Amino acid sequence: MQENSEFPAALLDRARKIKLFLMDVDGTLTDGGVCLISAPGGGEISEMKVFNAKDGAGLTLAHIMGIKTGFITGRKSPAVQQRANEVHVDYVYLGQAKKTAAFEECLQKAGVTAEETAYMGDDLPDLPPAVRAGLAVAVADAAPELKAACHFVTSNPGGKGAAREVIELILKAQGRWEEAIPQSLA
Repeated sequence: MQENSEFPAALLDRARKIKLFLMDVDGTLTDGGVCLISAPGGGEISEMKVFNAKDGAGLTLAHIMGIKTGFITGRKSPAVQQRANEVHVDYVYLGQAKKTAAFEECLQKAGVTAEETAYMGDDLPDLPPAVRAGLAVAVADAAPELKAACHFVTSNPGGKGAAREVIELILKAQGRWEEAIPQSLA
């Protein structure tokens, strides 16, 4: 993670206001691969997702530090709900082909404005919430159109610590990173 002095002042100003961090899942918290597994004999289909431990630690730290978090994803996956439970995610919206309504509902439930919300995604369905967010973030391997619309592009690709990178940016901009470090120690 870069030091505060390496970030533009306008980016730090945006990050300083963040109270809610919403994000897509596939391609953002995962590498974008969708692994479908069939039961022996061609029975039920299960889905497997691989999440990054650094992202999980970052989301837990955001929770500890009072930053609310949420997942808004197009797929319906019990694995996503399980991961959300493990890392204390406040809002989970599965099966959201269009993400704007879920984004607006999260703002209402959290009692925050769009300016106090960060949104991170990787592809075209993430454009509507990204352009509404006070801090719009694209992962390093995001679609060029999303990158062009965002305030910040992570150095990490989706599924490789991008969420942790954003949480660290927010806490550093808010002058709370040093306070957060001991909170992450087991």
